[in-house]
Amino acid sequence: MLFTNIIQYGGPVIWLIIFCSIVALLIILERWFHLHRAQINVGELLNGLINVLKKGNILEAISLCEETPGPVSHVLRAVILRYAQNDKDLKQAAINASLDEIPRMERRMNIIATIAYIAPMLGLLGTVLGMIDAFQIIQVKGAFINAMGLSKAIWKALLTTAAGLCVAIPCNIAYNYLVSRIQTMVTEIDKASSEIIYFFTSHHIPVDEIKNLNGNSVKK
Repeated sequence: MLFTNIIQYGGPVIWLIIFCSIVALLIILERWFHLHRAQINVGELLNGLINVLKKGNILEAISLCEETPGPVSHVLRAVILRYAQNDKDLKQAAINASLDEIPRMERRMNIIATIAYIAPMLGLLGTVLGMIDAFQIIQVKGAFINAMGLSKAIWKALLTTAAGLCVAIPCNIAYNYLVSRIQTMVTEIDKASSEIIYFFTSHHIPVDEIKNLNGNSVKK
C-alpha cells in the first residue's frame, strides 16, 4: 500500500529515482559477485607457484595461474610469461598487467557514484516541484483551499526527498565498501608481483625454448 502511495503521489520525479535505484542495485550486485569470485588466498597461490617454479616447471606455473580466477593470478601469469621469454623487465610486465586488471575491477563503479550523487538532487527537484504545486493551489483557491489537492502537493514534496535519500545512502555505503575491496585487491596485486619478481631475481629458473613469443604458451 505504501509503495502504491509513493507512486501515486510522488509524481514523475519518483519514477526517475526508482529507475536509478534499480540500476544501482543491479550494478552493486554484479560488482559484488565479480569481486567475490576474484577473491583468492594469495599466500597459498604464491607458495604453490614458488614450489612449482623451484622445480623449473614454467608451464605448470602458467597453468596454475590460468586455472586460478582473479586479477592477482592474471598479473602473476604476465610476470612469469615475461620471464619465460627471457625478458628481465619484470616490473614493467607487472605494471602493464595491473593497468589492464584495475579498470576491470572498477568497471561501472562511476555509475554507482553518480547515482549516489544525483539521487538527493532528484529528491530536491521533486520537493521544489511539489512546493510549486502547493503554492499554485493556494494562489488559485485562496480562502477556499482544497485540502486534498494541497496534501497531494505536499506528499510529492516530502516523498521525493525521502526517496532520494533512501537511494543515495545505500549507494554511498555500497560504493565505499566496493572501493575498499578493490583497494585491497590492488594491494594484493602489488605484494604478490613484488614477491614473484624477488623470487625470479634471487633464483635462476632455466627456460630452454620459447615456443610462442606472443606469450600464449611456453615450452621448456
